[in-house]
Amino acid sequence: MGDVVRHQEVELLAIGAGPSNLALAVAVEELAGSELAQDTLVVEQRDDVAWQRGMLLPWTTSQVSFLKDLVTLRNPRSAYSFVNYLHSVGRLDQFINLGSFSAYRMEISAYLAWVAHSLQHVRVQYGRRCGSIRPHHTADGPSHWSVEMSDGSTIVCRHLVIGGGRDVHIPEAFAGLPRDKVIHSTEFAVRVDEIGTDRPLRLAVVGGAQSAAEMLTAVHQSFPLAHCTMIMRSIGLQAYEASKFTNELFYPSFVDQFHAALPEAREQLLREMHRTNYSGLTPELLESLYRRIYLDRLAGDERIEMLTMRDVVDAQLDGGEVAVTLLDRKTGGMTQHRFDKILLGTGFASAMPRIVQDLARSAGVADISVNRHYRMNLPAGYGATCHLQGVNESTHGIVDSLLSVLAIRAEEIVGDLLAHRSTPPVLVFADSTLTP
Repeated sequence: MGDVVRHQEVELLAIGAGPSNLALAVAVEELAGSELAQDTLVVEQRDDVAWQRGMLLPWTTSQVSFLKDLVTLRNPRSAYSFVNYLHSVGRLDQFINLGSFSAYRMEISAYLAWVAHSLQHVRVQYGRRCGSIRPHHTADGPSHWSVEMSDGSTIVCRHLVIGGGRDVHIPEAFAGLPRDKVIHSTEFAVRVDEIGTDRPLRLAVVGGAQSAAEMLTAVHQSFPLAHCTMIMRSIGLQAYEASKFTNELFYPSFVDQFHAALPEAREQLLREMHRTNYSGLTPELLESLYRRIYLDRLAGDERIEMLTMRDVVDAQLDGGEVAVTLLDRKTGGMTQHRFDKILLGTGFASAMPRIVQDLARSAGVADISVNRHYRMNLPAGYGATCHLQGVNESTHGIVDSLLSVLAIRAEEIVGDLLAHRSTPPVLVFADSTLTP
């Protein structure tokens, strides 16, 4: 990143260089013109761009068509399409020959990094973690945001887009365990080597959805001496609901219908669509995992154990082991199991991310909500704007956290920004004038 600029002023700041804000960056370049694009900054806390970094296993694939990339549904002719990425790296023929709409996860991740480095005007800065966001008051009222970074620098912006995703969910029972005993799926690929292969291990995988099953498959492959126990609340592993009729509810155009629906209709839609994105596995992974278990039994070496309909009541460190107490909801009985490592496929917290909650408190917002175009509802008199990406399931549907709407959502946010732009006042501070 080079020397840190202690103070910066930009018109548009996007926090997080994931798919949401990279789609936004491209939309700014293609729709808003070079003036706004040159005054737009994306900050990323990591040193590079990666998609689902913790689960970047060589054999994992996206569950979404490659055509639902950052741009194609908005602009099929865009230079930033996944197809153009494949062409640029000389792999288009091979991908076509693969005959699949689902790209490997590592390939999607590489595509996102390619987009970040291909932007013509929008800047992306790495290794910059956001600490806090506060309204910046001028004579015109709260017309800007002051964003304090963890390195002590400050970025002042008029328009803010938060697209860093939800906070990791660590079940309460595991929250007090030492870090070296617990690996969440968001860290799995970068921490799996900590597990070690020097002795037989007892590994617990908590969760019953795709990420948990992928971790179970990975450790079963990589640690031939390990005994792997999968603990889940459900009655067993199930496939995603993926009929073509249901998938029509993932069209970007369906967001309008969901947003306009009555509250009870929204609740039904979210409830019935739950297994299209949560609590399910791809049919391919289900089949593969079942065959692994069958072959283990055939060889007389059953290294995978499934504990279904179990609630984790307690987890304590005891002599270097993790003692986990489980409630069997079929019998009401309690059992204790001892493990060397806990792998959590427990997803993300349903609440708004901490950074959004802190911003809302500083702005005097009691109930966080957004309008149809993802703009946060702020008190009267705010000249500053804040858009939220990927955290609006309750108002925009289950598709809000998925790749399916990236391109169209970015277009809507850019359109909303352009409609609300005005010439910002010059900010003069006691010690300096902020410059880009």
